[in-house]
Amino acid sequence: MSIPFWCVFISAVLIFVARMPVAKAMKEQGGYNNHLPRAQQAQLTGFGARALAAHQNSFEAFMLFAVGVLMAHTTQTAGWLIDGLAIIFVIARVIYLLCYWADLAWQRSLVWFVGLVCSLLLMISPTLRTVLL
Repeated sequence: MSIPFWCVFISAVLIFVARMPVAKAMKEQGGYNNHLPRAQQAQLTGFGARALAAHQNSFEAFMLFAVGVLMAHTTQTAGWLIDGLAIIFVIARVIYLLCYWADLAWQRSLVWFVGLVCSLLLMISPTLRTVLL
């Protein structure tokens, strides 16, 4: 499996890593309400609310990234830049989660932007083939 595909896999796992603190915050709120978890999540504050937002954003970021990797793959665009963008995206997402949990707002926005740029560059990578190969 290629580096970008491994990065897609890791990014998918990060969605569920981001979910773990949400479940912990819900348990601290008097127990995990498995009958109405979304209603309980809506009542989270502080760290729990930030963890939930980080989890939800992980889904959003994953979609763009996975599409970017698939666009590069299906057009047979490969090389050091594709691998690098995929790796930088994963690193940015890990840092993003840590920043969100620690309530580091401007730092979180910065690494979110880095991840977004990586995804967008992956999407347009087929047009940059001469640079990549």
